[in-house]
Amino acid sequence: MHIGVMGHSGLSEITEMLVRGELWKLITGYQTYGLVGVSPLGEGPESWFASAVLEHGGSLEVLGTPTAPAAAPLLRRARAVHRLSPGLDPTESLLGLVDELVAVWDGEPSGPLAEAVARAEARGTCVHVIWPEGSARS
Repeated sequence: MHIGVMGHSGLSEITEMLVRGELWKLITGYQTYGLVGVSPLGEGPESWFASAVLEHGGSLEVLGTPTAPAAAPLLRRARAVHRLSPGLDPTESLLGLVDELVAVWDGEPSGPLAEAVARAEARGTCVHVIWPEGSARS
């Protein structure tokens, strides 16, 4: 099972705690065997998700060339890195690699996450939206 992630960055400390808890709850609902997290390893939820997958015993694949400081140790543990050629759409590339998508998304109807969720749903990809009550963007 390949599960991808996209999410808002710049979340409050309380939101980080809430989202990390929800990500852990979601990830630990899967069997470890065959669990592969696919992440661009951006700041915040994308790195938290990758950490949760690895802590649960799954594998990690990285999409793109991460630049976030938290990405370096995770990148070293990745079983594969999918580099993107110039001009390739990162969202389409992610959706092409996964069976399910986790979106740490506040539900705002416009923006890149809203578009990614709509594209995933149009493809028939299962989408898990995580935005716990009390969450806020900084």
